[in-house]
Amino acid sequence: MAIKFGRPIELRDEPPRPAAAATAPGLDLTIRMRRNRKSEWSRRMVREHVLTTDDLIWPLFITAGDNQRVPVPSMPGVFRLSVDQIVREAERAMKLTIPCIALFPYTDPSLRDETGSEALNRDNLVCRAIGAVKKEFPDIGVLCDAALDPYTSHGHDGLLRDGIILNDETVALLVEQSVIQAEAGCDIIAPSDMMDGRVGAIRAALDDRGHTDVQIMAYAAKYASAFYGPFRDAIGSSKTLSGDKRTYQMDPANVDESIREVGIDVAEGADMVMVKPGLPYLDVLRRVKDTFGMPTFAYQVSGEYAMIMAAAANGWIDGDRTMVESLTAFKRAGADGVLTYFAADMAEKLKAGG
Repeated sequence: MAIKFGRPIELRDEPPRPAAAATAPGLDLTIRMRRNRKSEWSRRMVREHVLTTDDLIWPLFITAGDNQRVPVPSMPGVFRLSVDQIVREAERAMKLTIPCIALFPYTDPSLRDETGSEALNRDNLVCRAIGAVKKEFPDIGVLCDAALDPYTSHGHDGLLRDGIILNDETVALLVEQSVIQAEAGCDIIAPSDMMDGRVGAIRAALDDRGHTDVQIMAYAAKYASAFYGPFRDAIGSSKTLSGDKRTYQMDPANVDESIREVGIDVAEGADMVMVKPGLPYLDVLRRVKDTFGMPTFAYQVSGEYAMIMAAAANGWIDGDRTMVESLTAFKRAGADGVLTYFAADMAEKLKAGG
């Protein structure tokens, strides 16, 4: 006799059971989860989350000059690009069916000041890049950061007085910056500053000035993270930043607070919301998506990218597989899309059937 579902049955020329069955009464070895994993075609059929190029937003860094591709040492494979090279990368994104690029400037130190006035220059790097991309490729989405840290001499996202961030005065500048970017042709304004009330103020100004179709992707749950270091190298603020950003970016220990932050931004008119950083905050991403059901994005930030690249360069991990696994994790946690420096590489892999 053998035990199946705890009931005695008669053996009828059955093949021998594995030894485990004898030591685990009640184990039903007719249920084998491995069957659906036996081959690639079968795994594809039952896959719960699928990554596509539609899920990717590609961050690009802009620098002055012509035909410039300046490596960012802390981000292997990432460059500061002159406007003409940004256009070429936009063309590559189009061919790879990446729907959107995100633009971040490296501002020459001579143009940085206490108030970040270069942010309001209608001929700054971001505005020139938007115009150049839209002229050649009007159908690609362009996302622009609304924040002052690439432009301030102190490296903060807002105005400072006696070491204190001035919330409302900063919001007034962010509103003007956003309108200028919209007038240049930007499709999505993404305020990353974490000032209170900025989403509502930007929405009102965009609508008032005829830019009702310009979307807002709020950096709604942005944490004061140690993972931003390489990004600050890329935009040139790492050497200028005085102090830290913990008085306006979120405490990494908090989750419930993220729900309040996102809720406020949604109420103020955000069309999409973002959680930043990515992998260390997948729990936050899941909570946000489940709570609001909004288009929700994650930013796989520079430190996450740099760690994967460094480990792959040392032969400690398989870089391609880690890239895919990390991006799939965002989808699994509820993200509708991911800002990632791997966007082009991932799209190439998907295009090749990988």
